[in-house]
Amino acid sequence: MFDTIGGLPLHPLVVHAVVILMPLTAIAVIIFTFRPALNRKYGWIVCWLALFSAGAAAVAKESGERLASRVGFPAEHIAIARWTPYIAGLFFLLTVALWWYDRKGDDRRSGAGSALALTSMAMAFVALYWAFRAGHSGATAVWDPIMKHTTPGTYPKK
Repeated sequence: MFDTIGGLPLHPLVVHAVVILMPLTAIAVIIFTFRPALNRKYGWIVCWLALFSAGAAAVAKESGERLASRVGFPAEHIAIARWTPYIAGLFFLLTVALWWYDRKGDDRRSGAGSALALTSMAMAFVALYWAFRAGHSGATAVWDPIMKHTTPGTYPKK
């Protein structure tokens, strides 16, 4: 089910959703930490983005496992990327919790609200870092062997 779409591997297609949506969501949550009024107004959109990025991360993990069974297992990428769905899922839950808390309409957060905002912001930084780390290790696994065997201005002949 998570192998191919239209004859092409699903993994490289769905990975782009993760590396775009998770950082966008993280940046929004960081801004919302300082601006609860923006969270009240636009937080529901960011909650949907967080949900889609968590779903895309789960599909990316499954499709990556299918792709690896065809082309080989990039050990470093697998070790890093296997955690992405869990990080995205926890980030989604914190994003929703912060939005739910901020819906009260008060720009001043209580002790619990401040703790939630700081935890959400910390998780946003983790999500940013993890999206970069998983994406970079995957791109390195794909492109490093190709780049080492080509010279600038040439394309390998078949």
